[in-house]
Amino acid sequence: MRKFPENFLWGGAVAANQCEGAYKEDGKGLSVQDVLPGGLRGERTEQPTEDNLKLEGIDFYHRYKEDIRLFAEMGFKVFRTSIAWSRIFPKGDEEMPNEMGLKYYDDLFDECLKYGIEPLVTISHYETPLWLAEKYDGWRSRKLIGFFERYVRTIFSRYGNKVKYWLTFNEINSLLHAPFMSGGIMTPADQLTEQDLYQAVHHELVASALAVKIGHELMPDAKIGCMILGITVYPLTPDPEDIIAVMEKDRETMLFADIHARGRYPKYLLNYFEEHGIQIQMEPEDHEILKNTVDFISFSYYSSICETVHKELGTSTGGNLSRGFKNPYLKASDWGWQIDPRGLRYTLNKLYDRYQLPLFIVENGLGAEDELVTLESGEKTVLDDYRIQYLREHLIQLREAIHDGVDVMGYTSWGCIDLVSASTAEMRKRYGYIYVDRNDDGTGTLERYRKKSFWWYKEVIESNGARLSMDETN
Repeated sequence: MRKFPENFLWGGAVAANQCEGAYKEDGKGLSVQDVLPGGLRGERTEQPTEDNLKLEGIDFYHRYKEDIRLFAEMGFKVFRTSIAWSRIFPKGDEEMPNEMGLKYYDDLFDECLKYGIEPLVTISHYETPLWLAEKYDGWRSRKLIGFFERYVRTIFSRYGNKVKYWLTFNEINSLLHAPFMSGGIMTPADQLTEQDLYQAVHHELVASALAVKIGHELMPDAKIGCMILGITVYPLTPDPEDIIAVMEKDRETMLFADIHARGRYPKYLLNYFEEHGIQIQMEPEDHEILKNTVDFISFSYYSSICETVHKELGTSTGGNLSRGFKNPYLKASDWGWQIDPRGLRYTLNKLYDRYQLPLFIVENGLGAEDELVTLESGEKTVLDDYRIQYLREHLIQLREAIHDGVDVMGYTSWGCIDLVSASTAEMRKRYGYIYVDRNDDGTGTLERYRKKSFWWYKEVIESNGARLSMDETN
């Protein structure tokens, strides 16, 4: 029988900006998320506005003890969350950190450890301090490397004895697709050149490698990884031209993992720069800094896309940041994301074959509209068999990949408790095992209710993945 490793890290994932709320409490400064009421696809505002659900989120800031207790009830071994940079350095460029912000994460990590849950912490998860965006144009400025270094030294020194697992930037390749949300770049996207974007990418890559260097110095036992938006691409047709198109599309993602894992720019990227007149401004020390490679590679996986040179044959498909063509063999979610469990096995094998580094699936899940119902017992719940089916099919393929020989550290499903969507800033697009009573208009009690998937995932963790069948759920 296929098995998961004995030390496999089961858990769930959230981001501070999508769940914490308390956007201006205890000295926190504004982040780019506080002026994105419509999410990735919406327009930014001058100031925070009442229609921005992230300002309150699901009030995790005040309710984290209740929520972590629920995670512990499911049996979580690991909990992925992020630190809001602007809680630690409200503007981002201060000399001294905000002690109240530091204390909050002390308490949060202590609460996790109380239940034997390992924190997996993302250092920068789409929440660049707004001041850094407004004053410096975000990661277009090299000055952000220094501000980021001060930030990581602060949190590594403070939490090094509590946090073993770290990620530098969430979905770092998203900077090319969402420059304001991902990189705090105020310049309108239609005014940015590839030169601008890849220069900002370079700054983030140097900052990421510098964080790895500092982390290994201050926390010798810590494991520090990169995190990429996993875009799995298939050819739409067997035309060899489509195979080449897939190779080129793949490289838009793989270049980030290549640099994180190998410590240098790949030749295909240098060729691309030369062919497109892109000249990256580097300091002499950058090449040495980039040699500080990651301990593992983590990624998000939700769906796959097709690529083709025959655009007339394809139909565009939905997705968060991964735009491509529909695969006629796959079904899609309510938001148009194609569901492809076998693609996860393929992606795991491809990444492991390429890098021979441990992998960590840190996002995977199904966004769907859930209906809260009352059972005869009086208990309120959500009968989300569709979510169980989605997750079960992906975990089966994960188990197959492990049997193939892929070294997978763990699995943290996205939005383990309902939160505000990053792409659309909705509450109705729910991912969690725990239902949060909050609606798109901001109404609701914020009460928490265990969904059917809560009990299913509890069984999965208790059995270390041996019981994945829906028939064995409560």
